[in-house]
This record gives sequence, C-alpha cells and structure tokens, in this order.
Amino acid sequence: MGPVNTRHHQKSIASVLAQETIQPIRWQYDGLKLLDQRVLPERVVYLNIDDVYATAAAITDMVVRGAPAIGITAAYGVVLAARQRYQEDPTTWRDNIKPDLRHLKYARPTAINLAWAVDHISRLIDTLTNIDPVPQLLAVAQRIHADDIAANRRMGELGAALIGPSSAVLTHCNAGALATGGYGTALGVIRAGVTQGRIAQVYADETRPWLQGSRLTAWELAQDNIPVSLIADGAAAWLMKQGQIQWVIVGSDRIAANGDVANKIGTYSTAVSAHHHGVRFMVVAPSTTVDMETASGDGIPIETRAEDELLCIGGKRVAPAQVSAWNPVFDITPAELIDVIVTEKGVVERPDRNGITRMMDA
Repeated sequence: MGPVNTRHHQKSIASVLAQETIQPIRWQYDGLKLLDQRVLPERVVYLNIDDVYATAAAITDMVVRGAPAIGITAAYGVVLAARQRYQEDPTTWRDNIKPDLRHLKYARPTAINLAWAVDHISRLIDTLTNIDPVPQLLAVAQRIHADDIAANRRMGELGAALIGPSSAVLTHCNAGALATGGYGTALGVIRAGVTQGRIAQVYADETRPWLQGSRLTAWELAQDNIPVSLIADGAAAWLMKQGQIQWVIVGSDRIAANGDVANKIGTYSTAVSAHHHGVRFMVVAPSTTVDMETASGDGIPIETRAEDELLCIGGKRVAPAQVSAWNPVFDITPAELIDVIVTEKGVVERPDRNGITRMMDA
C-alpha cells in the first residue's frame, strides 16, 4: 500500500459524510464518537471512545452494530491503539500494538468486516517506519469509511433496478445507515427504490430480541419520510400469503464463497417463507462481507449471546425464573433460497461459487 495523501482523504470523508443525515460513526477532534444504538429511538446519544479497548467493548456491547459499521469502527480503533502505543514508546509501538489488535479483531465473531478492517490496516502498520503513524492510519480508516458510503449508494442503484414499479418490500433487522458508514445496504436499495418510484410500501419486522426492526429500521425510515409499517416477526409468512410482498431485502454479516449468507437470526425462516410463497429474496452487502476463504455457511461461526436478552424485555424479566433460553443471534440462509446478491461490484443472480467468484474478480 503506497503513501496516502492525508489532506485529500480528510476532505474526501468530510464531503461524503456531509451528505448523510444519519451518522452512526464520527471522527471528530482527534477522537471517535459512536451513536449509542442501544438507546434509540428514545434518545440520540454519542459516546466518546478514547482507546482500542473501549472500541472493542462498544462493538461487543452493541453500541455499534451491523457488519460494515463494525468494520469502520474497528479501523478507527486501530488508529486509537496506534496513537496510544506510539506516545508510550515510538521505538516499540508496532510490537506493543499486536495484543490490542488481536483483542479488537475478536470483539464479535460472525461479521467478517471486523477482521478485514483490522487485517487491512495491520498490513500498513508493517510498512511504517518510526514516525508518527496516526496521520497515515487515520487516512486509511477515513478512506474505508468513505468507500463504504460510496459502495452503499452504488448498491442502492443496482438493487433498485431489479424492483418493479410500486412494489411492497419487507426487510429484516437493520441494514441501513446505522449499520454502515451511512445510507445503508438493504435500506440503501429501499431509499433508492422509493426515490425512483419502484417501492411504494415498506414493511419492517420487529427483529427480536434486540428489536432492530422496530427501534432502528422504523426510526431510520421515518427520518426520511419513507412509509413503513411494523409487523411482528411471526406475521411475515402470513403477509406474503396475502400477496402483499414482492421482495424481501436484507443485509448480511458474512457471505460464504458458495453464496450462503449469515445474517440476523430469523433471516433463514423469512427466506423459507419467501421461497414457499414465490416472493423474491435479495441480499445486499459490500464485497468486504464476502469471505472466499469460507467454502459454505457451515464454516461461519455463529455468535450466541446472553440468555437475558430473550428472558427480559426492557430490563424486566418476562419468563419464569426456572426457564433458560438459547440465543443465537445469526443464522445461515442457504444460497438456493436467495434470488440475488448485490454488492458494489455487481449483481449475482441465483448465487453459487462460480457466480460469487466472477463477481469478486470483476
């Protein structure tokens, strides 16, 4: 990786972000600020993140969530780590930062963008001499941020072009500006589709147990005055049976080489319902989400989180004391249930390994 024109990229990210009404990630005044998504929509609160361990905790605790947003946050976390280690000892910082990066890389296991971002910037670290690394690393993190937004807008156009006029769509979880650097993947397609008159109605399911659909997706769409109706997760199949849905549009946290997709728990059952009812199913994600080293969904690690996320609502226990819970937060949708995968590199219909490989090589 060659030298980075830091002044150019600082202007680039500023101009790109200026277009975004929802900014989950900000680098301001030499520090990282994250929109705390745990308290939306009741409050809009930005947290100051001062070091790499606070960055990792914010990822683990879901202050920030969504694979692209996690990757961008991790990139800025590397900058914070480098700044601290270089200030401590300019001669040994590259060795001292390694445990920090390992800790950050495994803050959450399923989203491949996290590991990609840490590895991407780590390769640059190996090329730096004992000069202040922060300007170079910050420029790369900001480029990752700006590139993600540009990719989202490109995917929005590609995905929207597949949708017929005045369609109704269903989305699961939140794959919007809050889950990315801005604009969104699945919601980027929806935003573009609404602008073009291709989408007349959006349905968002609640997405238990974190309620990303009701708390985040519905909030995002309302901010943009896009018509949205909230449904219970279990209502999706019945809505499809009524002929009210033409497309399901979701994001992804990791896509295997054969086109299998890891996404928020409930995506698989929604895909099964869509397949049964003849509703088309679209996955929208940047190419950094594609993991060509993982042959199929069987090789994708599935994160399991605390039982209390299911046993409690709003901090209040709603299940009997003697009841336990199983809480996987992702599932795998096999490629044969997916009609199309959209990345900024192009569109893969009826995805398989050959189609994914051609797209990644484009």
